[in-house]
Amino acid sequence: ASSRGKWLVPLPDGMTPERAMAIGTAGFTAMLCVQALEDAGVTPEWAAGAPILVTGASGGVGSVAVALLAARGFTVTASSGRPELNSYLKALGASEVIDRATLSNEETYRALDKEVYAGVVDAVGGLTLSTAISRTKYGGAVAACGLAGGGDIPKLQVFPFILRNVRLLGVDSVMAAPALRERAWKSLAALLPKEAVDAVTQVVALEEVPKHAEAILKGAVRGRVVVKL
Repeated sequence: ASSRGKWLVPLPDGMTPERAMAIGTAGFTAMLCVQALEDAGVTPEWAAGAPILVTGASGGVGSVAVALLAARGFTVTASSGRPELNSYLKALGASEVIDRATLSNEETYRALDKEVYAGVVDAVGGLTLSTAISRTKYGGAVAACGLAGGGDIPKLQVFPFILRNVRLLGVDSVMAAPALRERAWKSLAALLPKEAVDAVTQVVALEEVPKHAEAILKGAVRGRVVVKL
């Protein structure tokens, strides 16, 4: 197998190949989201204790985003539909865990809701993204990277953008520029505690893949699965 040189990024000091694979595209995307927020001015100092909302927090992108944001000094609110993982999310650094249903209720949705979040990392899309935008504080930003809840943004109106100066930031991990990739991987090596990665990673043999693939499709796998070749 071979790859184009321009697609490759040097492995950062202190990171093993196994840990890089455990972080994977999901963790890389989470880091791009955190960088996008901070590049937009949403820093721990600016947030001043106001939380960053992470949607889909029990998933691959969301769980790493929770850990990264907490490591950077943000207060983190995690949204999840799996209450059995609340303790896990708090162990990663979330100060609060909320039911995802509170962000996807058409009856309670308001185009300009109460200002709650300094920023958002959204891996869900759909009405969840609309609600998150409507609850973002003045000058905040929303990094959107997923569509698990739908590819549309229903009911969204322009009010958060023109009255609160909220920025919606698209995050793509596939075509990210080499400099952005290298910066992200260096930040992952520096910010993400290796213990946090190891705690949510299981290494399996190639012949075990079908069994684990079935479990993943059923939503029965937490964290990361690395296949040893």
